[in-house]
Amino acid sequence: MHLLVVEDDAPIAESLKRALQRSGNVVDVSHDGGSALSAVGSSDYDCVVLDLGLPDIDGTQVLRQLRSTERHTPVVILSARDETADRVLGLDLGADDYIAKPFELDELEARIRAVIRRAIARRGDDVVIGDLRMSLRERRIYIRGDAVDLSPREFAVLECLLLRHGCVVSKRQLLELIGGGDTDLSENAAELYVHRVRRKIEHSGCVIRTLRGFGYLLQVDGDD
Repeated sequence: MHLLVVEDDAPIAESLKRALQRSGNVVDVSHDGGSALSAVGSSDYDCVVLDLGLPDIDGTQVLRQLRSTERHTPVVILSARDETADRVLGLDLGADDYIAKPFELDELEARIRAVIRRAIARRGDDVVIGDLRMSLRERRIYIRGDAVDLSPREFAVLECLLLRHGCVVSKRQLLELIGGGDTDLSENAAELYVHRVRRKIEHSGCVIRTLRGFGYLLQVDGDD
């Protein structure tokens, strides 16, 4: 995923950039509102992570300008302003989600994935990789037009891998995704569900590669 982090505190911005890059994202950083608006105007981002306390233009004004141009890029506000009135204003101005600082990185990444999924579903877009097609609106996977029979957990695994096509997804991330808070799942659960999904998409022109010590990667068969 291609993300834009808008954060005026340079150490926080750099730390957040490195953390999101470790999860396989491409991350750009803007330290003020003006450069953020220029960046969004010149690049297609999957999501903008927006601080409100910027040095030149308040983050709420950045959000107003983004939405006034009818750009529907998902925006997650990440701010130290944690009053209810701040949250309500941010959401009313068109933010897709609002997270108060301090925050947990895993939660931020999950919220980013969620708003991107919703954005794709609203547009009615399908995600197509090889002969695999995922309809987020229908919550179905197809291979050359034929629906694939998947359990909810199998769908969650394949959805995650498709949305992050070409990026490594760690075993820990998959366990959190399929577990839904179930602490009784063993480490082998991720391997089990990846194995099941592999079998069900083996004729799709896509493969799920295991990168030892890193995680799993969905690619079109034949890609390096």
